[in-house]
Amino acid sequence: MQSSSELFPVALISAEFRGDLSEDVYRLKPGNSPDFSVELALTRLGRAGQEAARGVPVILLPGSFSNRRFWYSPKGIGLGPYLARAGFDVWIAEMRGHGLSPRNQAYTHNRVSDYVRYDLPAIADFVHEQNPQPAHWLGHSLGGITLAGALGGQYLDQERMASVALFGSQISRTYWPLKVPPVEWGGRLLLKRFSVLSGSRLKRGPEDEPIGLALESLRWHGLFGRFGDAERDWWAGLAQVRVPVMAVAAVGDVQDPAWACRKLLEQFASPLSEFLCLGKKNGFSSDFGHVEMLVSKEAQREVWPLVERWLLNSPVLAAAAEMAALERETGISPERSSS
Repeated sequence: MQSSSELFPVALISAEFRGDLSEDVYRLKPGNSPDFSVELALTRLGRAGQEAARGVPVILLPGSFSNRRFWYSPKGIGLGPYLARAGFDVWIAEMRGHGLSPRNQAYTHNRVSDYVRYDLPAIADFVHEQNPQPAHWLGHSLGGITLAGALGGQYLDQERMASVALFGSQISRTYWPLKVPPVEWGGRLLLKRFSVLSGSRLKRGPEDEPIGLALESLRWHGLFGRFGDAERDWWAGLAQVRVPVMAVAAVGDVQDPAWACRKLLEQFASPLSEFLCLGKKNGFSSDFGHVEMLVSKEAQREVWPLVERWLLNSPVLAAAAEMAALERETGISPERSSS
């Protein structure tokens, strides 16, 4: 079968019409990690009859225990279809071993570090090959953490990014018992008895998570832990990221509290940033929860239009910020210098 890419083997495994939408599912085999069995599913949503029209690309990353259906229901409802109908070129990524991405040979040992270092760069390269416009990246929960890690580790090219939006994503909530080494060691020994964490048994979602992910999280939250891998400190690296960024938190989110989501936002060096907390005290109809912030009728009415507004405005705002920065540095207005 002919590859859909000149970068690495890519197969178009499905091309369907879903009502007023077109759905193309690609399977990437980048071969850029130690586990050469890794294949990544990437779903593109467009408007039926306008497949050749390429709007600004938007890449959506689901969170833990989740898959593409978080963004795109079988009935064509979700933020993904909403943005596709608004004219964006929507891509929904599924990390190795999730959703339509088959489980790789080393699935049990998969970590966020693998997503950060290998999977997201491959996805970014393929989307850029198909649509070379700077892309917006949106991540929910672990998807946002993965995105932040890839930016902080400098694994993604900021020049190819229009903006970043993080929903219910944080790394600063402290689990004090894990700061006690014997507790962390005991937790590690207990987790190593399992190969996966079952999303259905834990009532967290439709997908399982590899135990390697949980072990990595223990290391992050341990006594001398840090948000990063053996080579790079992702948290420190965020201070070099200048892509426009929006962080969305929810008052009713007990898993990823608003203060911690704001702290992640503040670690970015972006000259353009926005923090949005979804709750009654801020004029919303309810105190949204961790999932409800994006998947609910209230989100459809109140949150999705705000996301669309951010995506439409952020490139313009970025250009304005660059001109303002130039004026501050040189004392010369761009308008005056061109006259």
